Amino acid sequence: MTPSKILFYLSISFVVGIFISSIVKIPQIFSWGFLFFGILTIIASLFFKRDNFVTVGFCFFFLVLGIIRLEISEFNIKNNQLRKFNDKGEIILVGKIINEPDVRENYQKLKIKIGNPKGIVLVATGRYPEYKYLDKLKITGELKTPFETEEFSYKNYLLKDGIYSVMDFPKVEFMSQSVNSPFDLTFSGVLWFKQKLRESIRKNYSPPQSFILEGTILGDNGAMPQDLKNKLNITGLRHIIAVSGTHIVILAAILMSFLLALGLWRGQAFYVSISFIWLYIILTGLPASGIRAATMGSLFLLAQKIGRQSMATRTIAMAAAIMVAFNPLLLLYDVGFQLSFLASMGIIYLNPFFKNLFKFDLISITFAAQIFTLPIMVYNFGNISLVSPIANLLILPIVSGLMVFGFISSILGVASQFLGWIISIPCWFLLTYFIKVIDIFSQPWAVKTINNVHWIWVVVSYLVLGITIYWLQKNKKPEFL
Repeated sequence: MTPSKILFYLSISFVVGIFISSIVKIPQIFSWGFLFFGILTIIASLFFKRDNFVTVGFCFFFLVLGIIRLEISEFNIKNNQLRKFNDKGEIILVGKIINEPDVRENYQKLKIKIGNPKGIVLVATGRYPEYKYLDKLKITGELKTPFETEEFSYKNYLLKDGIYSVMDFPKVEFMSQSVNSPFDLTFSGVLWFKQKLRESIRKNYSPPQSFILEGTILGDNGAMPQDLKNKLNITGLRHIIAVSGTHIVILAAILMSFLLALGLWRGQAFYVSISFIWLYIILTGLPASGIRAATMGSLFLLAQKIGRQSMATRTIAMAAAIMVAFNPLLLLYDVGFQLSFLASMGIIYLNPFFKNLFKFDLISITFAAQIFTLPIMVYNFGNISLVSPIANLLILPIVSGLMVFGFISSILGVASQFLGWIISIPCWFLLTYFIKVIDIFSQPWAVKTINNVHWIWVVVSYLVLGITIYWLQKNKKPEFL
């Protein structure tokens, strides 16, 4: 058995340990039992001279490591100092903003790191005054546990980001603003440049074009009207105006295929694509979700560079294991992480078959990614867009042009509004086309709502997909794209 195959099995075992521990409370006696069985299997390999026994034994060992890793994370959550003050009346806290403020239509959200008691609180406050990264604030209000309903758990959604407390519209007092490290200085510069790009877009484009371009280039959709968001959801195009795993992986795959079609070597196309993806994430302000999506997208590109299905799968599986080792809550509570992983798997395993069927990369990549992510999308959001494949096929061909012209016009607009306006003309036509497609396909009949989807349906869906892929590969061995 090759080293890469062994690492793949160990990675899967670790992830399975986290997954099992996430949905079922594992008694300590069972963990010790798994560990003991693994040790016995390794010892048995010494007598029977079977190398596979060693691998199986270490798989049980990594399974236990996964269980322990999640238990450590849950222990840290339970003993978080700030969380203990939730729902206990008014409190005065002092901390600094550790990320770019999330500015919405009528309010803004601030992620504030508190020094004493230690923890992170998500504060919702008025749209004005505006606050910035690293602003030190004094907040007076009531800490609350994030809400949970039958349809959605805001508490679980925030858990993955280390946030266990929220505060709604407290009294906020600005204290100071300071830069304490080279990273703070660099990140502040990135956010300053992002704000300049945002201002440039708003000068040269009017709504709704400006909302679409801000989402596509900067990953900003906080100021976007709910009506436009609903239309994007109905048409299945929401991923294009967000820094999502699906968007990054599809974009990376299309970019790689396009560069290869231009005649670049696979290695050259890989480096150009990687550079573009990370430049995009930097310009969006390095959000945590964006970094995770770009990491998975980069590894997907590496898998394409390798050019073998087995190695591609192992590379992405090992990357997923490393990411959940740092943050085990991603596995169950980060839909973006799930979608980026599944989109990668879909393109690796289904794209060759669709490519033979459609003979066109754009169509095959889109279908492969969407089929593999559909069960998770339905489970989490309860909606199936009946027009999503068509809408994506109409929009995805213009996304690269939209981003290129959008980037250039926005950057030039920072220096000269006139130059930005000149370059914005072709981008304006692309945006007008984008909005026209959304208006045509965002009809009530275009989306089907499915309530209370059980997780067993998701498991069955992926079992069927797995069996289908196995059957297709058994009958025809495609080349990796």
